[in-house]
Amino acid sequence: MVVGRRFDQQATALARQGRLAVYPSSLGQEACQVGAALALRGTDWLFPTYRDCVALVSRGIDPVETLTLLRGDAHCGYDPGRHRTAPQCTPLATHTAHAVGLAHGERLKGTDTVALALVGDGATSEGDFHEAVNLAGVLRAPVVFLVQNNRYAISVPLSAQTAAPSLAYKGIGYGVRAEQVDGNDMAAVLSVLTTAVRDARSGGGPWLIEAHTYRLGPHTSADDPSRYRTAAEEEHWRTRDPIARLEAALRARDLLSDADVTAVAEEAESCAARLRERLAADPEADPSTLLDHVFATPTPQLLAQREALHAELERR
Repeated sequence: MVVGRRFDQQATALARQGRLAVYPSSLGQEACQVGAALALRGTDWLFPTYRDCVALVSRGIDPVETLTLLRGDAHCGYDPGRHRTAPQCTPLATHTAHAVGLAHGERLKGTDTVALALVGDGATSEGDFHEAVNLAGVLRAPVVFLVQNNRYAISVPLSAQTAAPSLAYKGIGYGVRAEQVDGNDMAAVLSVLTTAVRDARSGGGPWLIEAHTYRLGPHTSADDPSRYRTAAEEEHWRTRDPIARLEAALRARDLLSDADVTAVAEEAESCAARLRERLAADPEADPSTLLDHVFATPTPQLLAQREALHAELERR
């Protein structure tokens, strides 16, 4: 969680320096981000949103490959199949149906693969989300939806999005097992996610988990949160910092020493330094890859365009 936060802070700084086109911080949501990665097996699939870079890094994806989308170099910088991690989804909730489809397909193939879809509170107001949860319930697909309720969909508070007592109620309406959890309590998040993933894997059907957390930073590096929330509100949530709470709990049980804290901080700084160094170099774009990954089998028109592109590049 400490390494993930330092990565997040460094990425925010890189966006301000122009090294990234934009960066959506998950500062304050580390328990959800890391918990999602830890609850899965290597054979399971993660379906992230644009805000879930820390979850990707926690899953073992190269930090530079994680930031490729936000750098503007490609739609996805990592191999989804190799990492069992779908491309980060920028449109709200469209990936939830993909998660259900993959989970159902894997079950038809006879595997015990589980799909975990990360969702923001704003995404629960989208039709795609409701279609996906409904389909998951009908199919009893082995999929888990983790809703990170960080209180704001861009600048719109939760109270302006739904009249439901809780976002977890949206699962109940579709016959999906629903739970709520303190999203800033790492032990609680990991416990409920592990239970949900295990149950889905064994045929218990889908789960919807609402994690109550808070986005301490802006919506993205281009946002000014002071326009729609107060400093007092932010300070209140800083007292519930998931990293500070976990550190306090570990120290109380004599499971964490000053030396451990120092070592983790040094590791985090080292990771941030490597990220800065690697992103300092401008990427070398290869124009010949412009038409790659359009179709699995290139069409005649695409092949003709490729030949024309190569001819143009040779003339230059």
